[in-house]
Amino acid sequence: MEKVLETLNLSKSYGRIRAVKDLSLEVGPGHVYGILGPNGSGKTTTLSIITGIIAADSGSYRWFDREPRATMRKNIGSLIEVPNFYPYLDLVRNLVIVARIKDKPLDDIDRVLKLVNLWERRKSRFDTLSLGMKQRLALAAVLLGNPSVLVLDEPANGLDPEGIAEVREIILQERQNQKTIIIASHILDEVEKVCTHVAVLKNGEAIARGRVHELLAVDDPVIVSCGEADRLKEEIVRAGLSESIEKQGEKLVIILRKGKTAGDINQFAFSKGIVLDHLETRKKSLESQFLELIK
Repeated sequence: MEKVLETLNLSKSYGRIRAVKDLSLEVGPGHVYGILGPNGSGKTTTLSIITGIIAADSGSYRWFDREPRATMRKNIGSLIEVPNFYPYLDLVRNLVIVARIKDKPLDDIDRVLKLVNLWERRKSRFDTLSLGMKQRLALAAVLLGNPSVLVLDEPANGLDPEGIAEVREIILQERQNQKTIIIASHILDEVEKVCTHVAVLKNGEAIARGRVHELLAVDDPVIVSCGEADRLKEEIVRAGLSESIEKQGEKLVIILRKGKTAGDINQFAFSKGIVLDHLETRKKSLESQFLELIK
């Protein structure tokens, strides 16, 4: 499969602080790749390196299976730092300035304003916008020229729930348009809603990476209740179906042996003449997985 982005052992230090350490990632076409981590984990530094803002101390990266060149950046829209919009100019005039600086077509301004739902406010001064609207205008600037790749650093940072939802809808819309999107974020719930893949950083290192649904599938507990919980617990342990099993009141909380499913537990209980009153797989949230990983 073609790689849109590949990093190989990227490292960057600021004095004694190691911001990024031997970071290797692969992003494929159409991926929405979330880079997660607490403050100081290396998210912004990583995005700054791959967009050419700063240079790595060691390691390398490739866009579209080629060494990075300035011409490639025309296909990459990045929001690492919010553009310096002029507060006394309206939205259209601000985007005209951005388009000329980025050498993007002026006739694309109407499209991006409609895309981020700011068309009705196009004649408004920038300083009259809400924080969410300002962030959407920043996204409009990124989307000028219809780049095939978006690199976004904390696109919902500082927004209220309504603003976060607005930004999420724009990202989901671009995902449907087959864009490849790389997002650094600490808002775990949003990453879970929009991303296909995720890498978790801690102290500049990737401590976990993969498809979102695969990371979330790790050690999901199965919860069962029945009138014979003690006997069922003994039978499950004897049969070797679980990695661990704990009784909580009348319920059993089971971490299954690899390859086993909740359906296997249901079938096993039936074979032993035990009728289950309740059976569910409790999906771990990305947040709980994340907190476990960075401990």
